[in-house]
Amino acid sequence: MKFSEKWLREWVNPAIDTQALSEQLSMAGLEVDAVESAAADFNGVVVGEVVECAQHPDADKLRVTKINVGGDELLDIVCGAPNCRQGIKVAVATVGAVLPGDFKIKKAKLRGQPSHGMLCAFVELGISEEGDGIMELPSDAPIGTDLREYLGLDDNIIDVDLTPNRGDCLGIKGLAREVGVLNSVDVNELQIPAVSGTIDDKVSIELVNADACPRYLGRVIKGVSLDAETPLWMVEKLRRSGIRSIDPVVDVTNYVLLELGHPMHAFDLNAIEGGIKVRNARADEELVLLDGNTAKLNESTLVIADDNKALAIAGVFGGEQSGVTEKTADILLESAFFNPVAIAGQARSYGLHTDASHRYERGVDFTLQHDAMERATALLLDIVGGEAGPVVEAVAADKLPKVTEVRLRRARLDRVIGHHIDDAKVTDILTRLGLDVKFENDSWSADIPSYRFDISIEEDLIEEVARVYGYNSIPNVAPTAKLKMTTHDESTIALSKFRNTLVTRGYQEAITYSFVDPKAQAIIHPQSAPLILPHPISIEMSAMRVSLMPGLLASVAYNQNRQQPRIRLFEHGLKFISDDSAENGLQQIPVIGGVITGLAHGEHWVEQKRNVDFYDLKGDVEALLAITNDTSRFEIKAEQSDGLHPGQSAVIYVEGKKVGFFGALHPQVQKSLDINNATFVFEIEMSAIEKRNLPQAVGVSKFPSNRRDIAILVADSVNSGDILSTIEKVGGNQLVDLNLFDVYKGKGIEPNYKSLAIALTLQAVDRTLEEKDINLVVDNVVATLAEKFNASLRD
Repeated sequence: MKFSEKWLREWVNPAIDTQALSEQLSMAGLEVDAVESAAADFNGVVVGEVVECAQHPDADKLRVTKINVGGDELLDIVCGAPNCRQGIKVAVATVGAVLPGDFKIKKAKLRGQPSHGMLCAFVELGISEEGDGIMELPSDAPIGTDLREYLGLDDNIIDVDLTPNRGDCLGIKGLAREVGVLNSVDVNELQIPAVSGTIDDKVSIELVNADACPRYLGRVIKGVSLDAETPLWMVEKLRRSGIRSIDPVVDVTNYVLLELGHPMHAFDLNAIEGGIKVRNARADEELVLLDGNTAKLNESTLVIADDNKALAIAGVFGGEQSGVTEKTADILLESAFFNPVAIAGQARSYGLHTDASHRYERGVDFTLQHDAMERATALLLDIVGGEAGPVVEAVAADKLPKVTEVRLRRARLDRVIGHHIDDAKVTDILTRLGLDVKFENDSWSADIPSYRFDISIEEDLIEEVARVYGYNSIPNVAPTAKLKMTTHDESTIALSKFRNTLVTRGYQEAITYSFVDPKAQAIIHPQSAPLILPHPISIEMSAMRVSLMPGLLASVAYNQNRQQPRIRLFEHGLKFISDDSAENGLQQIPVIGGVITGLAHGEHWVEQKRNVDFYDLKGDVEALLAITNDTSRFEIKAEQSDGLHPGQSAVIYVEGKKVGFFGALHPQVQKSLDINNATFVFEIEMSAIEKRNLPQAVGVSKFPSNRRDIAILVADSVNSGDILSTIEKVGGNQLVDLNLFDVYKGKGIEPNYKSLAIALTLQAVDRTLEEKDINLVVDNVVATLAEKFNASLRD
C-alpha cells in the first residue's frame, strides 16, 4: 500500500524523520518496500493567472498569453496547450526556473513572439506520467505562491508491504494508529458527524445470505452534478496513493477507502429495479463488469442485486449497467461488511484483483460501516452537491463477529520473549493498540477490537507486545545449552550406511514421486490393487506407488532417452499397501530399492566391455545384507515376482516372511515401459535390514589353521547355498571359514549333475588340531551331505 507521508502526519506526527519512520514501520512488521519523492525536483514554478489568451499570428496551434504572477508586469508567454484560456490559474515556470531533467527556462522567441517563461503540465513537472494540456489550478489558488509549497510537493510516498494478517493497516487511520502506538503519541482522530437526511427517498435492503453479509447500509443521494471537479487536494492524495482520479463520486469512494480502510461503492439509482438483495448468484447468471468484460457467475459467488438482476460482485467489482456515468444524477451509496471467508478467492476466480477485494479478504472492521457512510456522504455533498436521504441498514446481529477476550500471563510473556517488560508498559502498549485491558493476578485480559481479526490466542498478544516494545530493545542473551549424551541403540544401522554402500558400488541416489501413473504401475504389478487419489495433480500422478519400481524405471527410460550407456540408481522411501486391518486402511512401508542397466563398467582399455547381469545385482544385494553381520538370517530362493523374468528372479525371506526381491525385468514389461537394455531391479524392506548383529570380541587363536578341499557331486536342482548352510551347521566351532571356489559341469560329470569344489578351513583356539580331528569333521560333513542331498565325493 502506498500513502503520502504528509497525509499520515495529519493524523499523527511523531518527532522522527522519514528514514526513522520507515525503519520503525519495518521493524514493527509493516515492511517498507520503497520511499520516493512525491514529485520530481524543480524550482522557480509559481501560481499564475491567464489574463489574456489570443491566437498566435503565425502559428495555428500556438497561443500568445499574458500571465499575472504577482509582479509589477505581466509575463508574455507563448503556449501550445489546447486548454489554455483566459481566467484560469496555471503553473508558471518563470525565467531562471529549473525543471526536471535540468531543463532551464530562458527568454526566447517563438515564431517571432517573445516568451518569458513556460506554462507547465503535470507531466513536465514529474508529478504525473499522463495528462493532456497544462495544469489547471483551483480558482482560489493564491497568485505568485511557489507551486511546491501550494501543492505540498515536498512530500514522500511510502510503500509498505503488509502481510495478510494486517488488514487493519490498509488505510491511513490504521497506519496512524500503529505509528501512534510505536511512538507513544496520541492520534488526531477524525471527527465524523452524522449527515442529516433532507429527503425521504430510500431503497429497501434484504440480506438473503446473511452469513456472508451480516450488515449492509445504503443511502440515496439525489441531484448530484458530475460536472464538478474533484478538489486538487483529494486528487493529489489519491495520486500519491497510486490511484488515478476518475470522477468525483468514484474519487470520494476511493478516498474513504484509503482514509478509513473501508471499501465503498456507488450505484446509478436509476439502474436499480426495486430493492437491493444481497444473495448468491443464480445458475448461469452473467454480469457485465465495469471493465467491459462479461463474468459468468458461480453459484458460490455473493452478488449485490436488485429485484431482477445482479448489479455487482459483492466486495470485488461493480457492474457496468449500474455504474456511475457522466449522465448520472442520482446515486445509491453502499457501505457493507462481508465475511472474509465469503470473499476469499472470489476475485481470483474471475481473474480480478481490486482494492476492495484485497481488503475484504483480509477482514474489514465490522463497526466501521456507519462512519464510512457518513464520511463519504459529507464529502459528496460538499463536492457534487445534491440531497441525501436517510441511511437504511439491514443487519443480522447474530451473524456479526463477536468481540473476544484473550488472556496474557506474565510468566508466559517473560518466558517467550526472554525479557521482562514492566507491567505498566505492557498495559500501555495493549491499550494504545485499541484493546480494552484489565490487569490482575499477574495476567492481562484484553477485549480484542473489531478491526484486529488476527488476534485470537495468547501468542498473538505476546507478538504485539514484543514488536511494539521493539525487537531491538530486547537485549541479546546467548542461550544456555547443556550437552547430554544421547541414547543410541548400537544395533540400529543408520540409513547413511546403506546409502554409502550403494554409492561406493557406483549407484546414484534418485528421488521420485510417491504418486505414479496407474497404467505403468499395473504393467509392473498387475496383481496389486492401486490406491487412487481423489484429487490428483494429474492423471499420470493419480496412484500411490506399491513399490519403488515405477519411479525408478521411469528414471531409467528418461536417462536412456538421453543416451546414458550406464545407469545405476537407488532410492529410499515409502511404498503404500492397502490393508483393511491397518490404521486408515493403509500400510506405509519404508523400503530401499535400486535398478541397474547398461554397461557393467565404464569403457576402459583394460576392462572388457560387457553389460550387467543377474549376478552383478545379486552381489549388490548381498553387500546390503552383509551390513547386518547376520547373513544367515536371510534365505534367498529362486522365485518369480511381479514384473520380473521367471528364470532370473529371487525372493529374500527372513523367518519365512518375504522381505524383498531382485532379478531381471521381464522382457514384455521392459518393452511396455520403453526400456532398451536388459534391466535388473531390487527392493528390500528396511525393517529386515535396519538391525545388525553386534560382533562379540573373542581371543585370536595362536594355533595354525588347516584347509581341506572336498569335491562333491550333486543334482543340478540342489542349491549351492543350501549345501554351504548345511556345512556351517555341522562343521562346529572348529570350522572358521568356508568357500565355494569351483562349479563344474561337463566331461566326466553325468548329465543333470554338477561338481562343487568347497574349501573348509579348520582351527581350534586351545590346541593344534591333529589329523584325526580334521578327518572327523570332514567325514561328518560328507556323511551329512550324502544323507540330506544324496551327494557323493567326486573321484
